[in-house]
Amino acid sequence: MLHLLSRIFRRMTVVLALILIQLAVVVVVLVLFSQYFAYFYYACLAVSIFAVIRIVNKDYEPGYKIAWIIPILVFPIFGGLLYFMLGGNKMTRSSRRKLQGMDTKMEELLRPDFKADALACNGEDAVLQARYLERYAHAPAYANTVTEYFPLGDTLFPKLLEELRAAKHYIFLEYFIIAPGVFWSAVLEVLEQKVAEGVEVRLIYDDMGCVYTLPHNYVSVLEKKGIRTMAFNRFIPVLSLRLNNRDHRKLCVIDGHTAFTGGINLADEYINQKVRFGHWKDSAIMLKGDAAWSMAVMFLTMWDYNSDGEEEYARYRPRETPPEVMAAGQKEFVQPYTDVPLDDEAVGETVYLNLIAKARKYIYFTTPYLILSNAMYTAFCTAAKAGVDVRIITPHIPDKKFVFELTRSQYLRLLVAGVKIYEYTPGFIHAKNSVVDDCYGTVGTVNLDYRSLFLHFENGVLLYHSPTLLDVKRDFLETLPRCEEITEEKCRNIPWHLRAWRAFLRIFAPLL
Repeated sequence: MLHLLSRIFRRMTVVLALILIQLAVVVVVLVLFSQYFAYFYYACLAVSIFAVIRIVNKDYEPGYKIAWIIPILVFPIFGGLLYFMLGGNKMTRSSRRKLQGMDTKMEELLRPDFKADALACNGEDAVLQARYLERYAHAPAYANTVTEYFPLGDTLFPKLLEELRAAKHYIFLEYFIIAPGVFWSAVLEVLEQKVAEGVEVRLIYDDMGCVYTLPHNYVSVLEKKGIRTMAFNRFIPVLSLRLNNRDHRKLCVIDGHTAFTGGINLADEYINQKVRFGHWKDSAIMLKGDAAWSMAVMFLTMWDYNSDGEEEYARYRPRETPPEVMAAGQKEFVQPYTDVPLDDEAVGETVYLNLIAKARKYIYFTTPYLILSNAMYTAFCTAAKAGVDVRIITPHIPDKKFVFELTRSQYLRLLVAGVKIYEYTPGFIHAKNSVVDDCYGTVGTVNLDYRSLFLHFENGVLLYHSPTLLDVKRDFLETLPRCEEITEEKCRNIPWHLRAWRAFLRIFAPLL
């Protein structure tokens, strides 16, 4: 009975109930004022016409425009109103001010590290890529850094705990999902131990990402343990554009000299301690050296964005260089970057487009969701038509059925152009990796879908001519034998009703 009551009154259930109540109130108001329906109808029609004009003239991705214009034209009474409530990336004056402060602070702190021209040894393409990220993401490329790739959450888990235990000054954690279980319990135990030793520990988690997994008061629970905690963009049961922009980043920074990122959240399915959708294939990367400081700045500016405060950043500069870095003496370049959805610059998409354009031999991508913008679709198809070996691995067992059907709806157009697509048959692949010609690649949080590319706060690591790229490539090639290759014939031989359903879903892909 207690378990049943817990499920009934869990936070998401209450939130959905409150949203339904709001909708019911709107319906009741319309019924009560039905005698004024004609005036209301023409007013809404005018709003919808204005919304369509606005959408057409906005610098949105074409698919996003279509996804809004169709429902507005079909439902003129509510379509325009809904767009002005939930559409686009509108910001309040307060949010704009905070975002500008975040942007200015990152540039101020990291500009001394800008060294794009130093990548000339890797070719002009590398210089131009690094220069773009310096200018639009304030993301320097660093040389004095070693990297290690983890092809599974299972292999990351012990290494993450080891590095957390070695922390002397501070630990910063920022994750989309945290869920009670083996993984989080082990991490939390170390964090409590570190707090007792005098180490500063801070945590940011996305409130929407954790709405099913954490109680509403979890911030205060952790604060009582000495862990400074923030829930990003509190999920309030009001129909609002704020629900669109989530903190999808995954960052762990230790003492400014060691950092982790990738697709792995702090929940048991990510380390295969809990089976949800078959075997969970994910990945992560560890950075040791100068590049970790850039990720510490990412965290601190996000903390400022949420708190309206201003950190004493100098306190968190690394005080020592890890011995692994001193011994390695590597000349490879590593460029951590972040993408903010509110600045009209699609950094994550541009990084991917630049990598695809550079390819001469092969392009390998892994992604849990394949819902491509027009630019991404054109880039993949153009590369494949030019003879580049383009391969993409997606899941075979879905975590979200609607999104899975949308992913599969993309296959045929890509296959016809020569792109090769594989589904990971043991389960769900959540890794967000790319590797191109053994020269460039990324490991991070950015999926090949609209939400990651345009609506979420994201981050990644761009590697230039790094030995770690060969590890990413090896992981991709070793995963292929466990995948089912998708063929044109297989895509064409599906029931007509499923084909129609996928075609319908594709219209609204940018909104899902």
